[in-house]
Amino acid sequence: MEQQNWIDDEIANATQPPKYEQLPALKLQPNKITEIEIDISKPFEKWNGEDSKGKQLVKKIIPLTSGGVRMNFWLNVKNPLYRELLDKIKKGQVKFKILQTGTQAETKYNIVE
Repeated sequence: MEQQNWIDDEIANATQPPKYEQLPALKLQPNKITEIEIDISKPFEKWNGEDSKGKQLVKKIIPLTSGGVRMNFWLNVKNPLYRELLDKIKKGQVKFKILQTGTQAETKYNIVE
């Protein structure tokens, strides 16, 4: 009987819709500063998946406002920007200016003070 219960749980969880709010994705552009305000009213949702080479990824879905538009910022938890944002949010900062340099594998994000 126990086996059937966990299978039922898996089926129920597999068919649930995503928990995050469906918003447009934030698209940063190389060498352009983007101003954002992060919504910290609830914990960031997590997404697990694979990159194009089959490598496992974990991204946080960070709700924010940029240019008056609500969006989601899909940020890999291994990206140094994620930890930097968390440290600053913990100190009370929720507005940021982000600069992207490079593209694809060479992409880097920096907070502009």
